Amino acid sequence: MLSQCHAGCSEVDSLTEAVAGEGFLLGCISCKRREEVPARATVDWHFKPLGEEEFRHIFHYDHPVADILHEDFSHRLVWRGTLNDDIQMGTVYVNNVTFNDTGTYRCTFHRTLFLPLSPELVTVEKEVELSVVTVANRELTDVISEIMMYVLVTFLQLWLIAVLIYCYKKIWDEHEARQAKKAQAGQGESKDNCDGVQLD
Repeated sequence: MLSQCHAGCSEVDSLTEAVAGEGFLLGCISCKRREEVPARATVDWHFKPLGEEEFRHIFHYDHPVADILHEDFSHRLVWRGTLNDDIQMGTVYVNNVTFNDTGTYRCTFHRTLFLPLSPELVTVEKEVELSVVTVANRELTDVISEIMMYVLVTFLQLWLIAVLIYCYKKIWDEHEARQAKKAQAGQGESKDNCDGVQLD
């Protein structure tokens, strides 16, 4: 789940492939362009099944109330977005995805910006084309990304070990140098003491 921290808001696109019988996170993020401006927002989700022309209003969120508005999604939608009035993440979680959930989802933010002179209403719409499959497909890019991640982790571990060895060697060399200087200084003092001794 993405952070609720507004300072770190980042508009990441939703995933578009769900597995039948499992849950799916429908992502929808709309970051404010001016963080210092207080705001209030509501979020609506609409759904257009594959092959149909009309959108159905399926969900409405007005903090702290979440309403499921269509019987096909009864008890299956859970709000996973921002938990205050100033909504920037309008994500919902779909439980027990079915093949009938394939289609287009539209997320709409109705945001009121409380500006010094007068409030300003801003509407933002985003769409997610969702396909439902029997088994999750691992795309080549995902596999490559995973391999690269392991390579990077291994490289960083080796680099860290090398840095530790280098630092240890440097500290040891400095220690040896100090010991050598002390030994030389000790020999110098002994010689001076011997030179200062007068025989009767």
